This record gives sequence, structure tokens and C-alpha cells, in this order.
Amino acid sequence: MRKLWLDIGNTRLKYWITDNEQVIEHAAELHLQSPADLLLGLIQHFKSLNLDNVGISSVQDPKNNARIQQILELLSIPVYVAKVHAEYAGLQCGYDRTELLGIDRWLQVLAMANATESFCIVSCGTALTIDLTEGLQHLGGYILPNLYLQRDSLIQNTKGIKIPDVAFDELSPGRNTIDAVHHGIFLGLLSTIEKVLQLHPCQLILTGGDALLFANHLVNYQPIIEQDLLLKGLKTYIDNIK
Repeated sequence: MRKLWLDIGNTRLKYWITDNEQVIEHAAELHLQSPADLLLGLIQHFKSLNLDNVGISSVQDPKNNARIQQILELLSIPVYVAKVHAEYAGLQCGYDRTELLGIDRWLQVLAMANATESFCIVSCGTALTIDLTEGLQHLGGYILPNLYLQRDSLIQNTKGIKIPDVAFDELSPGRNTIDAVHHGIFLGLLSTIEKVLQLHPCQLILTGGDALLFANHLVNYQPIIEQDLLLKGLKTYIDNIK
């Protein structure tokens, strides 16, 4: 079977095409706050692929999600929309109100959680999110601005500081303002992850665009990088629909 998998995040639309579970096409594009328009531009391509069904994860608001589903109806195939549940496939959600947990985080937890292991799942995307599991119990987590959001916030709120877009790859004390900002932000996020792991010792899982960057500075925790973790979770979700 040939399937389309959609991940519509805050800034990007990602999709995978699988044929008999093998990824044959993958792309990620900025949607510039208009994911439905971007999807509409892709729909003819999707039509040409003779797809059997669609699985979708979207963090958009109800209005955007309704338009996205209308566009996907043009494919005339079943569309499965992932939602957060208090319990799903044995996994217990750790949020008091399940509707407040992002579907992207829920699917990443669903992808990893099992009865015998515990995980710290860190997604290094637009936000840096941390979710903890103990067996099939989701314990909740943390959300922080990522490297670039913190840097941009500092620029906007500090007069006279102009900080170029340079790499976050050092932790030494900055000997100029640019390095002090970048190294300080990176050190702060790494220290947060380390503190969480001290409080909840478990296997560290990293996903998202900056996963390798963080992994290089967290080697003592033997991190595992899972670049397509949301896709894995979305597949698990669809497989368990009753």
C-alpha cells in the first residue's frame, strides 16, 4: 500500500510517502503561517501517486485544520487524523487535560513508550520539548524556547546588541558578546536536559533538526537519535485505530 503521512507543525509542513512501509519520498517546507495554501500546491502531486490513505498530525488551530481536511478530501481516500487520548494502545497520558498536550509530543511518546523501559524524549524543533515516560505512563514534561527563539528574543529586547546567525557549537566562556550569547543559551538548554536526567535517570532520545548538535554535547548519556520519530508515532497511532 502507498500512504501519505503529514506532519503540519508551527513553521513547517513535512510529508513522507511510503510504499509497503518503505519511505520513497520525503520533504519539509516552510509554510509561512499558511499550511493549507502550501498543501493545496502539493495536492496534484499527491493525486498522481495513487495513494491509498493519509495519516496526519497537525498542531494548527481548528480553522486551519478544517481547511486542511477539506483539501485532503480532494484525494478521495481515507484520511486519519491523530488526536491525543487519555489512554491509547496502553499508553497513559500524563497531562491533566489531554487536549492541552501537543499532538507532535504525544506521537513521539507513543513511538517510544513500552512496558519495560523509561525514556527522556527531547525534540529539538521550534521549541525544545522534553517528555518523560516510565513504562507505559507518560509523566509530562517541559517546554523551552529553542536556541534561535532565545537568541532572537535577546536581540529584540536588548539595545545595541547585533548578533549574527552563527552556529551554536561551543560552550567555552564567551570572550565577546556574540559568543557569550550563543554559548550561554546553548549551555542553558544542555544544563536543563542534564538536570532532568539527574532527576529521572533513563534513556535519552533526541529528535528534530538540532538533535545531532545536542547529541555531541550529551555523549555521557548515550543519546539515541531518532530523526523520523513523529512518523514512527503516527504509524503506530494509525495501526492501533479500532
